[in-house]
Amino acid sequence: MATASATIQLPESFFPVMKTKNANKFVRETLAVDMYREGKISPGKAKELAGARNKWEMLLILDRKGIPINYSAEDAEKDVKTLKSVLKRKWNS
Repeated sequence: MATASATIQLPESFFPVMKTKNANKFVRETLAVDMYREGKISPGKAKELAGARNKWEMLLILDRKGIPINYSAEDAEKDVKTLKSVLKRKWNS
């Protein structure tokens, strides 16, 4: 994945409000959540932008921020199929 850098200037008074020492992570997660909420990016792109390790971590981030998760029955069926496939390969190897 290609990346680009952006530098922003924030008043020092915002750092205590963020309640984190990792401003980069805070800004990335906040931007990802906001763009997802507005329908500008998919959950997968939100995961990528937020730096989440996997889909489940991104869903937890969204939940923590009070964002409704658009997770359909079809999504659940796909995840169950994937899980079954992974487990089958693991037990057959």
